[in-house]
Amino acid sequence: MKKSWWITGGIALVAVLALLVGPWVYGTWIAEDDDPAAAVSTSAAQAAVGNLAGQWRVDAGAAPNATAAGYTVHEVLNGASVTVVGSTDQVDGGATVDGQTLTAADVTVQVKGITTDNPRRDGQFVGNVMSAGAYPTATFTLDAPVDLSTVPRDGTTATVPATGTLELRGVKRPVTVDIEVLHSGESLIASGSVPVTWTDFGVQPPSFAFVTVDGSGTVDFLVHLVRD
Repeated sequence: MKKSWWITGGIALVAVLALLVGPWVYGTWIAEDDDPAAAVSTSAAQAAVGNLAGQWRVDAGAAPNATAAGYTVHEVLNGASVTVVGSTDQVDGGATVDGQTLTAADVTVQVKGITTDNPRRDGQFVGNVMSAGAYPTATFTLDAPVDLSTVPRDGTTATVPATGTLELRGVKRPVTVDIEVLHSGESLIASGSVPVTWTDFGVQPPSFAFVTVDGSGTVDFLVHLVRD
């Protein structure tokens, strides 16, 4: 009888230690920040070919400037404080440049394609958080012309401010974003991160026993455009 009591007590002690120590072990030895969202790279940039004027469309591109879009957010998961980056290459859109002025642009992202390194997180994101079945896309549409005259032709970048409309989960709101632009060879490449407060778009950040997500983050994009 005494031996049985010790065995039962030992199992209970191990269970309690697992509950207490498990999150610390996860946060200290397992969890780590994701790589930052994709941004324009000049590592393989070339001198510009032709001018900027004309019609452009989003293309898959190739690393390090392959098209991608998604989100960045901070969360506490199982006691670990981490930065999470979700992304997808399921991105479409285009742009119009008149002379050296960007007069129109739009980007459409397939929400169901956005993934991280955690399938459980992705399931929550696509389902309860973003309701991707009802709202399958997220979009950005340019609202005002953007001056591109400062974009170099030597394989370096320029940063230009832009204003537009961001739509998430069926809610549209005006946003501003600094866009890094590279004219490399016959490609036009642009990236940026739009600061957002999730509830402004009807998005409720998850908060459960094992995870708490910040109320703000960024919507990120890198688009590789080629002539249409």
